[in-house]
Amino acid sequence: MTKQIISKIVDKFAYFNNSKEKQTMHILLIGSGGREHSLAWKIASSTKLSKLFIAPGNAGTLQYGTNLQIDIKDNDSIVQSCIQHQIDMVIVGPEEPLVNGVYDAIKNNPKTSAIQVIGPSKFAAQLEGSKSFAKQFMDRNNIPTAGYKEFDKNSFTEGVAYLKTLALPIVLKADGLAGGKGVVICATHIEAIAEFEMMLLFSKFGEAGNKVVVEEFLDGIEFSVFAITDGETYKILPIAKDYKRIGEGDTGLNTGGMGAISPVPFVDEALYQKVIQKIVEPTIFAFAKEKIVYKGFVFFGLIKVGEEPFVIEYNCRLGDPETEVILPRLKNDLLDIFIHLYEGKLGEIVIEEDPRVAVTIVAASGGYPKYYNTGYTINGLGYKNDHTDIFISGAIMENNEVKTNGGRVLAVTSMGKNIEEASANSKLALESIGFEEMYYRKDIGYEFLN
Repeated sequence: MTKQIISKIVDKFAYFNNSKEKQTMHILLIGSGGREHSLAWKIASSTKLSKLFIAPGNAGTLQYGTNLQIDIKDNDSIVQSCIQHQIDMVIVGPEEPLVNGVYDAIKNNPKTSAIQVIGPSKFAAQLEGSKSFAKQFMDRNNIPTAGYKEFDKNSFTEGVAYLKTLALPIVLKADGLAGGKGVVICATHIEAIAEFEMMLLFSKFGEAGNKVVVEEFLDGIEFSVFAITDGETYKILPIAKDYKRIGEGDTGLNTGGMGAISPVPFVDEALYQKVIQKIVEPTIFAFAKEKIVYKGFVFFGLIKVGEEPFVIEYNCRLGDPETEVILPRLKNDLLDIFIHLYEGKLGEIVIEEDPRVAVTIVAASGGYPKYYNTGYTINGLGYKNDHTDIFISGAIMENNEVKTNGGRVLAVTSMGKNIEEASANSKLALESIGFEEMYYRKDIGYEFLN
């Protein structure tokens, strides 16, 4: 009899533990771009997921969850949505909600304070929201970055005098968020002074340009490193390099990104260790030392000058199209990483990367990044093979058709044994996909191709 009772107790205990193991979560993913489609795609594969909501989402996220048409600039709407849908975790895709303090809004409300938020506090998000804040942070923590000075309307005259003393080219940065357009590289002093005047005196970038950071120009090759952190410990995700220029051979206007590769051929072990020791660890340790609340992604926008890495900028979230190239290479369950982060067990995670190369190519509307038309039907989205995924960026569902609704419309990511093969696979997919006036670069990863 005693054995039977003990056996029942053991069975009940095992059932309780197994049920706990099988507990799943209601997730709210904030954003509407290719980054969010790829995050939804990755999250949907998790055994920890019960329901996925995306606010506002796009035509691509519909296949993985429920799109919610709420204003992500309105923290109250996000909080109310969390309550309504019994959300366990919020994952913030774009920067604006973070800079607007969505983390604080959720954590400071008694009804939502227990929700796990993947994203930094409003104070910490200034690393992206204010170039001045980021530069001062790097200065006091001895993190390598370009030399700089900052000016506002009151110091405009001093700024002009300073510009005249600088070597060319000169980098001007609007202090705040400017939709990725707040950086100007000037080839002459006359151009630099004219841009400086437009930014400070004529509000070229609105309130974002109320303060201007003037930087020395760093000549090198750029790449991106991504960390996930709880503010004390961290894990490094796959490394990537994106391609911002609209034209092949990296020519023409800057865009939000026309493609990306991962891994990056020139990031060898020596450079990687320099990045960790001189940039990543000093950044994460500074969060702990300065009591900065940070639970989420840190995007290190870096440049290799000679053999040394420097920080160009911090972002407080994953990039786009970098997310579309690194997540297919991440073999881990993403929700499992987030859960470990909030349980204080991030150090137990071992990041597993697919050894293959990934190449992402963005298909854009003709005329982007200037003037372009929308509303065109996208064909070929049913394209399937074992090494290619399609992520929607700017498209909506209309009358049961997926139609273009932005400058960057979709991203195609393919795997291969090298950049040549992965690139060929993505271009093969793009030959089967079409919409009127579609444009894409055929040379992503060009400098590494044989």
